[in-house]
Amino acid sequence: MMRISFQAFHVLAVAVIVLLSQPLTVTGFTIPERLEFEISYIGIPAGHAVQEVSKDGNEIRIVSTARSADWLKLFFPVDDRIESVLVSHPPLKIGVPRLYRERIREGWTRFHKDAFFDRDKLEVRTKDYLKKTETRQKISPLTYDTLSSFFYFRSVPLKVGTSSYIDIFDCKRIWNTEVQVLRREELKTPLGRFRTVVVKPILKSAGIFARTGDMYIWLTDDERRIPLMMKSSVKIGSIKATLVGGSYWPARK
Repeated sequence: MMRISFQAFHVLAVAVIVLLSQPLTVTGFTIPERLEFEISYIGIPAGHAVQEVSKDGNEIRIVSTARSADWLKLFFPVDDRIESVLVSHPPLKIGVPRLYRERIREGWTRFHKDAFFDRDKLEVRTKDYLKKTETRQKISPLTYDTLSSFFYFRSVPLKVGTSSYIDIFDCKRIWNTEVQVLRREELKTPLGRFRTVVVKPILKSAGIFARTGDMYIWLTDDERRIPLMMKSSVKIGSIKATLVGGSYWPARK
């Protein structure tokens, strides 16, 4: 239960960057970006996570880390690092993933995987270093990994009552994922009060997108679409990730 919760967090806070001009911006997004989150389980502090986006040469590097709180480390240590590297790929206005890395340590659970995307062949090659296996699968032109997928949704129009779709590869298979735009509402957070758009991903995957319960994400209702909060139901209770600091978050309203 907790393993799924910590992994589900990583999809939340990914910035949107176009790789076509300097400075790198999309509808107000700029890099670098750093987002710091507090994670709680049934209201109890359970850990913290950091999402960072940076430019590395001609590529965009997104790194998401999550660690359990000190009290939780005693019986359920969490030390996760997920990384996605994006490159320009016309005619898409935003980058597409070239490499996805997953290093997961949650309790007794371990994952050590790399996925290599070949856009010319429309193929992804996945290496599982712990199981010593390698697989190849076909992908669509609009296939993202579990971390960079939110890149796409922070860049498309969000009209209440509509849905957007994207193919997400989770190192096992591709899932055609729907994100519903539910409503606009005002949200009070530790950083202030914000106008937000509430979206609901319809999650199906057996891994990082485990369909254990409904998930809701609050994004700032402006061109930056900063993820302010996420709530997700799990088998027992719920987990929440709240933005508490970083850089390039919206100004208070």
